[in-house]
Amino acid sequence: MNQTPQNPAAAPAAAPNNNKRRGRLIVLGIVVVAALVGYGIYWYTHARFFEGTDDAYVASDLVQITSEVAGTVIAVHVDDTQHVERGQALLELDPADAEVAMASAEAELARSVRSVRGVFSQADGIKAQIRERQVALSAAQSDLKRRQMSAGDGSVSAEELQHAKDQVASLSAALNVSNESLVTTQAQISGTQIESNPQVLAAAAKVREVALSLKRTRINAPVAGVVARRGVQIGSRIAPGTPLLAVVPLDQAWVDANFKEVQLPSMRIGQPVELHADLYGGDVTYHGKIAGLGAGSGSAFALLPAQNASGNWIKIVQRVPVRIALDPQELAAHPLRVGLSMKVEVDLHDTSGSLVASTVRAQPQRTVMSEDHNDEIDAKIARIIADNAGLAVDAAGRSQ
Repeated sequence: MNQTPQNPAAAPAAAPNNNKRRGRLIVLGIVVVAALVGYGIYWYTHARFFEGTDDAYVASDLVQITSEVAGTVIAVHVDDTQHVERGQALLELDPADAEVAMASAEAELARSVRSVRGVFSQADGIKAQIRERQVALSAAQSDLKRRQMSAGDGSVSAEELQHAKDQVASLSAALNVSNESLVTTQAQISGTQIESNPQVLAAAAKVREVALSLKRTRINAPVAGVVARRGVQIGSRIAPGTPLLAVVPLDQAWVDANFKEVQLPSMRIGQPVELHADLYGGDVTYHGKIAGLGAGSGSAFALLPAQNASGNWIKIVQRVPVRIALDPQELAAHPLRVGLSMKVEVDLHDTSGSLVASTVRAQPQRTVMSEDHNDEIDAKIARIIADNAGLAVDAAGRSQ
């Protein structure tokens, strides 16, 4: 077998190449070790105090607008995507039925006032009648006494004496009837004036009830926000409680971030959060705070919760929703929409906060209350009472 002759110069040339390769590997190893050490230091001093997730979405209240009275829609003032202010008119119902009921309630109030006024007058008449019968009874008793004194000498007949006795008994019975009638009448008005009589108060309450129904034919926005899910149309006959549309207050939006259960041990209420919306990319940074941690994982509150004891079981890391309140000024400058994706990073340096939120909202939500309308109805009721009771009222509708 022939052997290929070896080149004596090849061996010396390979040695420098191996030395260079070895040197590069050593440098690479040093760089890798330095990078690992640097990352370890970074993680220990900074990164371990932050938890992040991209499983986060914008949420907000969905204020459902319904009708409190039945009626036919005669006007719709808003449409989907439109911004409305608190108290702005959304739609109107036909007020004809409520106006007829209002007229009937006002007439019933006037009738009640006149009826109670008549009872007061009746009581005064009974008192005058009692005084009259007391005088007549006193005179009859005096007359009977004189006849009894004269009956001994025969100047007064027995029949005349009996008539005098009957007259006293009759007037006494009539006085008792008048007293009982006065008690019955006073039971209806005792301790009250015309305007504070229960019958009048009930009629006035009916006026307020009908006035409230009339007011509710105009449906206003309870909060400022964007209109969504408008399904009502002009001419629709709606029943109380029928969903008509929704108002979404985007200026009060928050973020629900779904963290893994292994990320939660150091999370506390009030910890600062940085957020980025996919809508704006990395150009806009939101700052918020943890407002609350969910009471359970998503699967626990699912429509069909998992039944791990009913069959084969595979452990799945659960996620718990964490509510993050946003800075209102940043939210106003860069509005968000419900359901948008967010990237969230929580700063865990401060763990002195509570695990359970005692207050999530700074202020409770309240609907629009019209005090002017109540004052107007009170003034109208006072005028009706005064007109039918013969009283005078001042400019504010108060009886004088």
